[in-house]
Amino acid sequence: MKFMKLGSKPDTFQTDGNNVRYVASELASDIVVSVGDIKFYLHKFPLLSKSSHIQTLISLNNEENVDEVQISDIPGGANTFEICAKFCYGMTVTLNAYNVIATRCAAEYLGMHEAIEKGNLIYKIDVFLSSSIFRSWKDSIILLQTSKSMLPLVEDLKVVSHCIESIANKACVDVSKVDWSYTYNRKKLPEENGIESNQNGLRTRLVPKDWWVEDLCELEVDLYKSVITNIKSKAVQSNEVIGEALKAYAYRRLPNFSKGMIQCGDVSKHRLIVETIVWLLPTEKGSVPCRFLLKLLKAAIFVESGDRTKEELVKRIGQQLEEASVSDILIQAPDGATIYDVSIVQNIVREFFMKNGNAEIESVGGDELEGIRKPGILSDASKLMVAKLIDEYLAEIAKDPNLPLPEFVNLAELVSSISRPAHDGLYRAIDTYLKEHPAINKGEKKRICKLMDCRKLSVDACLHAVQNERLPLRVVVQVLYFEQLRTAASSGTSTPDLPRGIKDLNNESNGSSRSGTTNPEDELDAVATAEELKALRKELASLRLSNGVGNNDKDGDNKPSMDKAVMSKVKGLLKSKKSFIKIWASKGGQGENSGSDSSESMSSANPEEAKSTPSRNRRHSVS
Repeated sequence: MKFMKLGSKPDTFQTDGNNVRYVASELASDIVVSVGDIKFYLHKFPLLSKSSHIQTLISLNNEENVDEVQISDIPGGANTFEICAKFCYGMTVTLNAYNVIATRCAAEYLGMHEAIEKGNLIYKIDVFLSSSIFRSWKDSIILLQTSKSMLPLVEDLKVVSHCIESIANKACVDVSKVDWSYTYNRKKLPEENGIESNQNGLRTRLVPKDWWVEDLCELEVDLYKSVITNIKSKAVQSNEVIGEALKAYAYRRLPNFSKGMIQCGDVSKHRLIVETIVWLLPTEKGSVPCRFLLKLLKAAIFVESGDRTKEELVKRIGQQLEEASVSDILIQAPDGATIYDVSIVQNIVREFFMKNGNAEIESVGGDELEGIRKPGILSDASKLMVAKLIDEYLAEIAKDPNLPLPEFVNLAELVSSISRPAHDGLYRAIDTYLKEHPAINKGEKKRICKLMDCRKLSVDACLHAVQNERLPLRVVVQVLYFEQLRTAASSGTSTPDLPRGIKDLNNESNGSSRSGTTNPEDELDAVATAEELKALRKELASLRLSNGVGNNDKDGDNKPSMDKAVMSKVKGLLKSKKSFIKIWASKGGQGENSGSDSSESMSSANPEEAKSTPSRNRRHSVS
């Protein structure tokens, strides 16, 4: 640390009790200076020779025959006045980064200018600041920290602005010229820390680009904002380094920020820190990790930041949502009605589409959502990563017994336009929701199951689904049929088309409403019993051996007979229930005209995905 010694005489200031200070001298004191509760018994001549303010005060007191002057509002109080008084006496005083700013303000208050005496205290301090303090990295930061208590006087003296400029200039200097000490404790890879081998094979440590970020974390938020703003204005440091600085400040100044929460404390102070960091974020995408932005969003919600701050974070997160993990987007609901805030994740997903120019998601009446495709730069890999992320997120929020079905469905529909090779994650989420919400009605079960394409379930997922008594019978029949198609295709035959009977089974019948007072569709959407599931699996398993499986007929002549056999067996099993008797009776005379297009079935909830064939090589574990 830099320091400056002034004066040469020994320090003869003495203390008598807690409130009295005097100069040990043969000459009796002839003036009393009161600074707050402390009285200084001093001599007029040394003070008058260097302080214009004391000259004025003594001049006024002489007219009133009073030997005591009051100085109650001097910056720094009694301690800084004592330093100034010792300077007037020529006694040795030591100035450093901790006391120089307060002493400079006190000297200004006392009027210790060059006009009073050459080489006065203000001049000497200004020389010390420019020649030593402002040239030292750590001393400049200490000086800036101590200046906060001297506001606004220190701003009028331009000391703060000079100090900020000095810090910013050093932060932007070429790392090869950094030859001063700095704090750097963060763990990084060797190449990130600037460690490399020289020509002799010896490993040398270079200065990392973000060498300055930890020392600045000691600054209060308003001063930190001023420094970072100055650094950004020079356009020398990269956006990534600026982002690293903001990350370090957040982790240092926000308690428990690393755990995605903030300890109770000064909420207004923490709110100011969060909002300042958001305001300082570089505008370029990827300047900070998505995980950091999500932690900021959680902190902003906790400290009740303004809507503008939260909206800005939602937009930024949406631009790089593919980087997030499920734990990152599990944001606690502020109102406590549900465990997690699903609506804010919906907004993030919308921003993901809009900001990347891939699609706009607009509300089209009620809960329906429509994706308007636009050309963009969003890669298929990013879209698949976001789809997988939301599937996993849905599986987590489905565990909440208070989660309304519309929130689950609406979020799933936001990513329904993303064609993914497997729907195992979505199936897991749907199954979890059905398990945690056993009281939902048949229509709600039908709505949630329409999100899933049964043809995109892996073998393991199909095995789980056909044994899942929570699923409507309609879905079980679909899964069993597509299992048959998969088996037939694996034997070398072509993948058969969806039989018309299965299409009719999965769609609303034109004549079903006329078949009786009971709606057969309601029975069809009912949950299958264990016996029915067992019978369906047994019969369809036998069809694998008797129809198509192991048949090497290459011309496909066996396809109609196989479809006919499948339908015959399924119809025979389903006729055991009254609802299926009515369905088949109502459809029997309609032939090909009784069915509707398969695009409305659960297997075709997504028109784009209905065009693709199921992946036969991917296997997913479903638990």
